Amino acid sequence: MKEVRLGIKGMTCAACVARVERALRRAEGVAEARVNLATEKAFLLLDPEKGDLKGVLAAIQEAGYEPVVERAEIPIRGMTCAACAARVERALGRVPGVLEVGVNLVTERASVRYLPDTVSLARLQEAVREAGYEPVPEKPKEEDLEAGESHRKELQWALLFTLPLLLIAMPLHLFPHLGHAMEGLLPKRFWQGLEFLLATPVLFLAGRRFFRQSLSELKHKSPGMSALVTLGTGSAYLYSTLALLFPNLFPEGTANTYYEAAAVIISLVLLGKHLEARAKGRASEAIRRLLRLRPRTARVLEDGKEVERPLEALAVGDLILVRPGERIPTDGVVVEGESHVDESIVTGEPLPKAKGPGDGVVGGTVNGPGSLLIRATRVGEDTFLAQVIRLVEEAQAGRLPIQALADRIAGVFVPLALAVAALTFSLWYLLGPEPSLNYAFVAAVSVLLIACPCAMGLATPVAILVATGKGAELGLLFRKGEALELLARVDTVVLDKTGTLTKGKPELTDLYPAEGFAQEEALRLVAAAEALSEHPIARAVVEKAEREGLALPKAQAFQAVPGLGVEARAEGRLVVVGTERHLRQQGVDPTPFRPLAEALAREAKTPFFAAVDGRLLALLAVADPLKEGSPEAVAALRGLGLQLAMITGDSRLAAEAVAREVGIAQVLAEVLPQGKALEVKRLKAQGRRVAFVGDGINDAPALAEADVGIAMGTGTDIALEAGDVVLVSGDLRGLVKAVALARRTLRTIHLNFFWAYAYNTLLIPVAAGALYPFTGLLLHPVLAAWAMSLSSLFVVTNSLRLRAFRPSG
Repeated sequence: MKEVRLGIKGMTCAACVARVERALRRAEGVAEARVNLATEKAFLLLDPEKGDLKGVLAAIQEAGYEPVVERAEIPIRGMTCAACAARVERALGRVPGVLEVGVNLVTERASVRYLPDTVSLARLQEAVREAGYEPVPEKPKEEDLEAGESHRKELQWALLFTLPLLLIAMPLHLFPHLGHAMEGLLPKRFWQGLEFLLATPVLFLAGRRFFRQSLSELKHKSPGMSALVTLGTGSAYLYSTLALLFPNLFPEGTANTYYEAAAVIISLVLLGKHLEARAKGRASEAIRRLLRLRPRTARVLEDGKEVERPLEALAVGDLILVRPGERIPTDGVVVEGESHVDESIVTGEPLPKAKGPGDGVVGGTVNGPGSLLIRATRVGEDTFLAQVIRLVEEAQAGRLPIQALADRIAGVFVPLALAVAALTFSLWYLLGPEPSLNYAFVAAVSVLLIACPCAMGLATPVAILVATGKGAELGLLFRKGEALELLARVDTVVLDKTGTLTKGKPELTDLYPAEGFAQEEALRLVAAAEALSEHPIARAVVEKAEREGLALPKAQAFQAVPGLGVEARAEGRLVVVGTERHLRQQGVDPTPFRPLAEALAREAKTPFFAAVDGRLLALLAVADPLKEGSPEAVAALRGLGLQLAMITGDSRLAAEAVAREVGIAQVLAEVLPQGKALEVKRLKAQGRRVAFVGDGINDAPALAEADVGIAMGTGTDIALEAGDVVLVSGDLRGLVKAVALARRTLRTIHLNFFWAYAYNTLLIPVAAGALYPFTGLLLHPVLAAWAMSLSSLFVVTNSLRLRAFRPSG
């Protein structure tokens, strides 16, 4: 299966989304399809043996929409014959997302037609490079970040004609004295004819997208927003034109014109769409900020010289010089230099991290006061930043379970609105006061406009768009959009111990020298003996000595005794390190340290002993220490009303010691990885909604079994496939942020739905004239159009409030 992402133009409401999804699922080879109205993108799984991209694009076009396809011209250096051109053509043709390729040997250019949401220009250039040729970088076009540009231009055209139209129509309708003065200058039909000339370009130039889209909607028997707008404004325009040209066809007093209503409605809808598009653009700002973090060029060391190279031309293994204050161009490892790097875009943590030789760095992060020489380990689409962007985009396409109800309602809402409009027209025409035709017409058009389901279609996806982007800023990656809703509904959190609550790496926590020995001397001798061992406990001792700045003597005659310990000669002395049994076998009595060793064991520490030349040297202990913030995170999760349990494969003694320290009452110890999944399943069978938090390595079965799997990440070593949510920094306090953000998002979506449904449900009867018998008021179509736009703007701006989310504490 190939994963395909593509943009789709022309969708305006939830009915459009449903129609595109149906069309995609009917296309040959498509196993799964998801469409997002807010991002105007489709994500699908395609079996290349059963179907191809051309069939997918044809299905979208047949449904009446336009897939986003781009064409790129790539200059290529190094081709010398037709075989070269053919090789480049084959290389480009194999890249997922490429539709057509043509390579011209004479002009030395490749023309590629591709899906920009599936494959980037940089990836196409990389394919040329992989084929053995050199793509010549051209100056990149500046990205147009002005959201809703096409709506803006159409709005400008609409206002250009609508404003003078209003200046003419308002006196005739609202100010009788001024209207009579105008009619004294020129006949009324002249002014109506001028209204016709001004209204026509508004409808058929500025508003042509609605008419074109409505034809497609009606053709496919699936009317949506465009159909309602077109029927409303088209009816007003047609009625007015017939009244202008053939007034005798109408009953006395009903040959009125509504050109200003048709033009203002189009202008208001375009204004709403323009503001909505700008708001959705702000919702996507997190992604654009991530994109802007990547510098355009990097300084690469070649033969001792600095060479400025475009980011797209970097290769794994390149040595890159990063000066103070610069952004790091790509993922890599520090070879030389020391500095502090601001990794807040990766982890959400504000404090810079110290970096030195051997430490990993992430592209897009900001170097501090020192210069660094790094070796590139990942470039292009393989970098951490590219993975994050891809993850967030995929999550934004997710469909929450709550959205399924909205989709079903939207599927019947528009046909129902058409039926209500027809019924409204009939009742007013048959039972209304004179001129009944005018009343019937105004009420029916108002119903058509007020019933547009735009807000329903935007209620969920815009909230997901903002929340997932905000999550990325906080170091929270939601791999699936639905994880937001599921996490918000969780009532039980099961925490793995090692690597989740604890660091997952032993550290030397205690060292008690025997009488006659100094602590520094004991640590130096033990570390020298352990330096040749690969055992985790040995590494913990050596790292402690290194942190203390001790110079370790070189050990000789090293010997490891599996399960017991090690021995070696250091400074000419025989050093023995290991268990109580091992020391006894060497003729050393560790009894003086036994009570202290037992006390350390009760604290979930692992005690061991050391001797030198047959004398007891020291008692040492290692432990897997708690991560910073674990107790605070556990307390905060309890404060959110969640039930907590800890699960581990470690001994019950060690597990209970950690649980006491962090404040967890329910402990499941000595559980194998398969048993973790069974425990999660048992909790779910009790009716609990369970989130499992693990390090993403041996916890995969439990992560998959839980309602929401949450993987602990550590910077560039994130297990992106491990869970539904990834806590990038590996800090459990990120889970508190994730739960709070998910709950806030679900509340926002609920409010969006309430507004969209309550608003439409209440205003459709008002538009139909339910208040007229009591108040004498009838909703004008212009007000109906404004109300419809206001509904969508409320949903979008309400979702945008998530951008201001700040985790407490």
